[in-house]
Amino acid sequence: MERMSDQPARWSQATVHPDMWADPDDDPRNSEGVSPDGELATLQDFLTNYRMTLRMKCEGLDAEQLARRSVPPSTMSLLGLVRHLAEVERDWRNWISPGDPLPKLYGKRDADFDGAVAEQAEVDAAYSDLAREQAATDAALAEHPDLGERLGKDGIVARELMVHRIDEYARHCGHADLLRECIDGRVGQ
Repeated sequence: MERMSDQPARWSQATVHPDMWADPDDDPRNSEGVSPDGELATLQDFLTNYRMTLRMKCEGLDAEQLARRSVPPSTMSLLGLVRHLAEVERDWRNWISPGDPLPKLYGKRDADFDGAVAEQAEVDAAYSDLAREQAATDAALAEHPDLGERLGKDGIVARELMVHRIDEYARHCGHADLLRECIDGRVGQ
């Protein structure tokens, strides 16, 4: 009699297996070198690695796969996550700028997810939007290297904004793990 298991047949420990994102020896996020010096450099390193993780989880998929929704009634998809993170990068910049807020990239609430359709032009635009908004937010924050500085109309502390950014990417990388696993069985590491 065969024993039932709660583990899927392809389940594996964190070792080299074909369903992993990258060979651990070649993973661009892993570094055997010296860790960053200082709080700001450490926060920036974590943010960079989570951004890279999101891109890795989307690599090799076509427009239909990237736009594929998770479980109804959710509108979450990998493409929606890319669009959402572009939108929140812009929103974070609004938190620290003294002027009028920039308009939403995709319109009404949840349009970042709702408008994630399976068209290559939408995929290309989403990646372009994300890169542009990340660069703009990074540049705006680079003008404020003191993590204790209060920014914007509401006086948000730069440190809080950096941690919030890391938290947002980390949470959505967890979503991306599950979305990607449903698409083609690849698992996170």
